[in-house]
Amino acid sequence: MNRILIISFALLASLTVLSGCTRTSYAIHTNDGRTIISDGKPSESDTGLMEYTDANGTKQQINKKEVKELSEVPH
Repeated sequence: MNRILIISFALLASLTVLSGCTRTSYAIHTNDGRTIISDGKPSESDTGLMEYTDANGTKQQINKKEVKELSEVPH
């Protein structure tokens, strides 16, 4: 019984750790040389804006014309 409890706890702990690592960050490189790190993939709208969540959890928007490149940040 004790062994099953330990194995169950270890499995639960490993799943918790793995689920926290699934969020991917993206680097938004702008035409003026800035690099903005977003939490999750930015979404593009029909209005010409790109919406992203910054490192503080605040939703931000940037004009798509100001974005030079969007790349995934490797972990």
